[in-house]
Parts: sequence; C-alpha cells; structure tokens
Amino acid sequence: MIERLEIIQQRYDELVEELGKPEVLADYTKTMELSKEKGKLESTVNKYAELKNTQEEITGLKEMVNDPEMGEMARIELETAQENLKKIEDELQILLIPKDENDDKNIIMEIRGAAGGDEANIFAGDLFRMYSQYALKNGWKIEVLDEEPGAAGGYSQIEFMIKGDSVYSKLKYESGAHRVQRIPVTESNGRIQTSTATVAVMPEAEEIDFKLNMDEIRVDITRASGHGGQGVNTTDSAVRLTHIPTGIIVYAQTERSQIKNKEIAMKIMAARLYDLQLKEKAEKEGNLRRSMIGTGDRSEKIRTYNYPQSRVTDHRIGFTIMQLDRVMNGDLDPIIDALITEDQRRKLADEEAI
Repeated sequence: MIERLEIIQQRYDELVEELGKPEVLADYTKTMELSKEKGKLESTVNKYAELKNTQEEITGLKEMVNDPEMGEMARIELETAQENLKKIEDELQILLIPKDENDDKNIIMEIRGAAGGDEANIFAGDLFRMYSQYALKNGWKIEVLDEEPGAAGGYSQIEFMIKGDSVYSKLKYESGAHRVQRIPVTESNGRIQTSTATVAVMPEAEEIDFKLNMDEIRVDITRASGHGGQGVNTTDSAVRLTHIPTGIIVYAQTERSQIKNKEIAMKIMAARLYDLQLKEKAEKEGNLRRSMIGTGDRSEKIRTYNYPQSRVTDHRIGFTIMQLDRVMNGDLDPIIDALITEDQRRKLADEEAI
C-alpha cells in the first residue's frame, strides 16, 4: 500500500509543479485537465499525510511510555493513536480502490412502465417523483428530455437528465427492474397486485469520451403524436434516430422545434451507445465483472417496494428497510449507502485476490 501511495504522492507533486508553470496556465484546456487529475488525487494525498503524521506520533509516544512522569499519559495517547492509525489505513484502502471513470458525471435516466398495464405506468411516475425528490435533496437539477404519459397517470416512458456533483456515483446502482406490490387505484376488488417498471441509468457521454458517427445514424422526421399541447402535434417536429449497427432507436418529440428534438435525441443516443460500450468493456474485464453489484441490465430484478408492509428490499445485497414512505419521498441514502459499502467491500476483496 505504501508503495502505491508514494507513486500517487509523486504524481501529485508533479502536477502541482506543472500547474505553477506560466506556459501551462496560459493553456486553459491543459490547466483544466491537470487540475482535474490533481483534484482526484487530493483526498488520497491528504489521508497519506495524516497516516505519516500518526506514525510519527506513535513513534514518539512509544519513546515516552517508560518515562516515570509522562508514561501513563503516553500509554493512553498511544492506544488512541494506534486506533486512529488503523482507521486511517482502512480509509486509505478504500481510497486506493480503482475509481469508476464516470463517477463524476451527470446521468441520463430512463424509466419505463413494464408488466402491469396502467399500474406499471403509475409506478413509473412514482419512481420519477422519488428520483426527483432525491435530486432536490442533493442540490441536483433535473431536465426532462422526452416523455410519454400513461393514460391513467404516470408514464409509459420518461427520459430525463440529472445534473450535479457526482450524480453517477450515487445513482449508477439503480439500473434494473423495480417491482411494486400494492392495491392499485385501478383495482376495484382490493387485491394486491405486482407490477414492474424498468430503470436505465447512463452516464452522460461527453465528447472527450465518445463521439457519434453520423454515418451510422439514420435520421427520420415525423409528426409528433400523443400528448404535447397545441402546435406540437401539427408540425413535423418529432425526430427518430436509428443506429444502424445496433438497431438502437431514439425518439424525441417534446419540443416544438425539430432542431431541439434532434439535439435531445442525439444526447440520448450518445448516452445509450456509450453505456453499451462500457458494458462491453466490463464484460471483457473479468475481474471488474466479478466485483460488480448486479449486471446493470434493465431486465434484472433489483428491488421490491411492498406497500402493505411498508418494506423496501434490494435483492442484490439482501438489504431491507421498513420505511417505504420515506424512500418514495426521496430518502434513498440508506439504500444507496448500503450499495456503495457493499460495492467497496467486493472491489477490495477482488483487489486482494489479484
């Protein structure tokens, strides 16, 4: 561990030196690139400095324990310092786990009503509200990109962007099938019904990471359909993009402007293809696949929301919380924190196995 920390410290010192050079400061792109790398190393470097200070403190206290006057106090302080050292070492092990390159990014999330007809669409709307409330609590911003409202409420499909600080690091675990068990408002016999909605979470595809090849994209302009308000349904403003190699189709119609709808569709298409590229890369890197929580596939059942028992269960890690009302109001931190902790545990175990 110390060897890896020394390499990180050396690189951090190099970056500090580089960022002090006038020719680097004159280059905005280079400055931003180096500053971003420096920022990623900062917490590890600071924790390493704390480790070295604590080790020096322990060395000094060990020399004092035999002192007739200061020995007893030194023994008490030594015990505290050794406990602190263990805590710092554990924190450094977590910091040294390879980081997900997309953790700092915004996301595009897509929620679809799946099995259960109208109730599935209503539940999709509930999930959208849940994530919206969670975003609000974190100071993030939501931008709806495309939506297809359900006839009885909710959405048959809604796609939206969440922008903010490290959004992907928190919400990347939400991809999969979410199941609800409750008495639907559409059920006259008062029976509990099980319905599902699917969630896909994709990191925003920045141009530095991924660039659409327009030679592989077919663009079709059509008339908007369904809900949309006066004017939207009377002009050829809807845009459908088809990625020919994969068959992925993206449809955008919420804006009156064809240009804006095309921009939205391009953003969604880039995110989908970038996400596909990441999944293919993860499949090739077996050690990453072993340590991941779930597959990230839309069809994988990840969570159940049981209304009669006020219970939420995440099936991937066997985590249950009896606070469904709070969860549905955006209090997702207990679940997300449990997922992050388990993800770190698995990755740490995987690192040690290698």
